[in-house]
This record gives sequence, C-alpha cells and structure tokens, in this order.
Amino acid sequence: MKAFVLDRYIKGGALRSAEVSAPSLSDDEVLVEVHAAGVNPLDAKIRNGEFKLILPYKMPLILGHDVAGVVVRVGPRVRQFKPGDEVYARADDFHIGTFAELIAVKESSLAIKPRCLTMEEAASIPLVALTAWQALVEKAQIQKGQKVFIQAGSGGLGSIAIQLAKHLGATVATTASAGNAALVQSLGADFVIDYRQQDFDYVLHDYDMVLHSQDSKALAKSLRVLKEGGQVVSVSGPPDPAFGQTVRAPGILRVVFRLLSAGTQRRAQALGIGYSFLFMRAEGSQLQEITRLVDAGAIRPVIDKVFPFDATNEAIAYVESGRTKGKVVIKVR
Repeated sequence: MKAFVLDRYIKGGALRSAEVSAPSLSDDEVLVEVHAAGVNPLDAKIRNGEFKLILPYKMPLILGHDVAGVVVRVGPRVRQFKPGDEVYARADDFHIGTFAELIAVKESSLAIKPRCLTMEEAASIPLVALTAWQALVEKAQIQKGQKVFIQAGSGGLGSIAIQLAKHLGATVATTASAGNAALVQSLGADFVIDYRQQDFDYVLHDYDMVLHSQDSKALAKSLRVLKEGGQVVSVSGPPDPAFGQTVRAPGILRVVFRLLSAGTQRRAQALGIGYSFLFMRAEGSQLQEITRLVDAGAIRPVIDKVFPFDATNEAIAYVESGRTKGKVVIKVR
C-alpha cells in the first residue's frame, strides 16, 4: 500500500512517499480502508521531534491521526463493526498511521461515521472534537449558564469547541481576526475579541473556564479572566504531574513536568483557580456521542482545504503555517 513515512525526526522536513506492507490485524482491531485523513498540528510536531520524550515512536513511522473510511476486515474479538461499515476515528497513540491507504484501528477507538457527512468532512472531526469533549465535558463539566473562553476560535479545535460549548448552554467568548469574526459568530460565539486590536484579559472577567491553546503569555492572561473556582484546561502546556501519572511517564519526566508547571500552578492556586493539562486520547464511546451531535445538527465540520493524497507534505506545511480556518483534510481515496 502507499503511505507517507517519517524516517527520522526532522524539523520542517518532508515525509517520504513509499510502498509499504499492509498493517497486520490484532484480535481487537479493525482494518480500515482510508478514504480521508485529517491533518493536525500534532502531526507536524511529531515530525519535528517535539513529542519524542512523551511519545517515543520507533522509526520508520507512518504519520496521521484522523481517519474516515470503510471497514475491510475485523479481528475475531470485534463485535461492533463489520466489513462495509463507514467509520471514523482518532487512531491511538503508538498506533497512528492514517496517511496511508489502510490502517488498523482498535475497536474501542472507532465509531460509525455521521450519516450526514462526506468522508472528507468526517475525517476533520475526531481529534479536535474529542479534545473539545474531554476539555469541556470530562474535565470542566460545563453547565448551562456558565461562561467559557475559547482561544483561537477559527482554528480546527476552536471551531468545534465553540459549537460544543454552545450546545452545553454556555456563553462563549473567543479570539479571532476581524476577517474571521463572522465565521466564529456563525458557530455560536457570543463575544469576539480581535486579538490584533485588544488584549482579551482587559475585556473578559469572571469566566468559569478557559480552553487554552496558545503560548505562555496567553496562558498568564487567561488566569486573570477567571473567577474564583474557575479553571484553565490547556492543550498546549505546560504538562502537569497529573498528566505524567496518566501516561505512566518515567520518574525523571514526572519531575520535569512538575517543574515546568510549578509557576503556573502557584499563580493559579493564589487566584483560587484550577489548572490542568490535556493530551487528548482516542475514545470511541465519546466519538459516538459526537456522532449524535453531528447528525442532530449541533456540530458541523469547518474545513479550510482538501489536498490530494500526493500532496500530503503540502497539507502538513499549510497546517503548520497557522493560517487555516477550521481543518485541513487529505483525500486518500
């Protein structure tokens, strides 16, 4: 099968187009014919070596985390899926590889594709929607009437998180350029701060939750917009000790995580607010809930551009540029 392979960590480098063997299938896995694959900043960061301590992959590695496609074959312990099913997933860490014609996905990470979406639209959903779900529903437990600040509302994560927060009944503020204000308002944002003209910490006050996805300066500002008892959930760091326990990191890494997050934890504690780091995980049962929301019209995909399979490297570079509105997708089949 054709795939795009990483031979070694290389910042800004290109993946190698190659013919490789089809993946073997474990008893609890489903072989999926890839029709479309979503592209995420995580793909570029893994290629660059930014996660090699947290995710020590063996090379060569097929990149790609989001998939939509058709079931080809199932392992003997699989009960929920059968050949011919249209499915989608965020592949598990250490089992990624959606930039290929076939991928083996754990049954527990897979869900039936939303009926109303094309393969390309479905491939744009899993990683960002699961991140939003795990931040807003699982960690923050957002309730109707609460106030949520979502950074970078026109991006892949922000565009889905806004819709989920509105579905949960929250008042939503976000940052976006003036050119993207209409987009994020159409997704449900109640307040839009033009980050080129205003500092959000001068505008927002007494928020219940911040979904942080930007740099350390934005994190420091985010602590100031929360009311006492509020919380920041960060997907861009710094990692905290709880994350080290979750991923069963070696002792030295847990010490590093504690040191990296110590300053943020102290500032948050002084303000009476919470801080936690989220590195999302594959979860088919949550994706099934997201499927219901998509089919009900509560969440819609936002796609910037679809690239052909041969242009996989160009798609990654486009995502890495930071100029995307919503998601970028590769059409594999």
